[in-house]
Amino acid sequence: MTAIEGSVALVTGGSRGIGRALVAALYERGAKKVYATARDPRTVTHPDAVPLALEVTDPASVAAAAEQAQDVTLLINNAGASVNANFLDSPVEDVRREFETNFYGPLLVTRAFVPVLERNGGGHILNVHSVLSWIGLAGSYSASKAAFWSQTNSLRLDLKPRGIEVTGLHVGYVDTDLTVGIDAPKSTAESVAAQALDGIASGAFEVLADDISRQVKAGLAADPATLYPQLAA
Repeated sequence: MTAIEGSVALVTGGSRGIGRALVAALYERGAKKVYATARDPRTVTHPDAVPLALEVTDPASVAAAAEQAQDVTLLINNAGASVNANFLDSPVEDVRREFETNFYGPLLVTRAFVPVLERNGGGHILNVHSVLSWIGLAGSYSASKAAFWSQTNSLRLDLKPRGIEVTGLHVGYVDTDLTVGIDAPKSTAESVAAQALDGIASGAFEVLADDISRQVKAGLAADPATLYPQLAA
């Protein structure tokens, strides 16, 4: 289990949406310092956060961020992209771009910060997935998040002997600027952040932050037609 109080956290994509809510929630729970990363650190608005420039797909940018944040004990891989490329019709470059951000990006960040966490006595990593990790309804986005989920499961085994715990967060639609045009039930970013930090504090392997995530996860053991009713037509 990892204490939030007194921790030093780094949140990728910390200037908006779930990332911004996580930064605020960390300070509310007594974090000592929170690095909030963004491509443009001027977009970080929390008054106490430490803005940090980071492009997760750029190895040099990742290395520079790790060099500046040597006191981190809690890493939150939240930054992501939503291209939703179609596997048959979209340019393959769009599929690659989604994987670069949603799979290879957090891998680069994790590899850079594992030595930091180890030097600081161990720690915790939270990876922000999606309910779409478990259901292929969004093309390359679903595939990249499914791959990220698998990465998290492998890292959990690799990092446990090093004293680093790993939690995966799954959630459906969240009420942020990215989902303004979507008419569907949405969780608040604050609720998702609170559940995520509860999971970190309790040492949970996974946090399922809404009903749809719990329903889809339960459906994985059933026939594919359960999750994809169009197959039964």
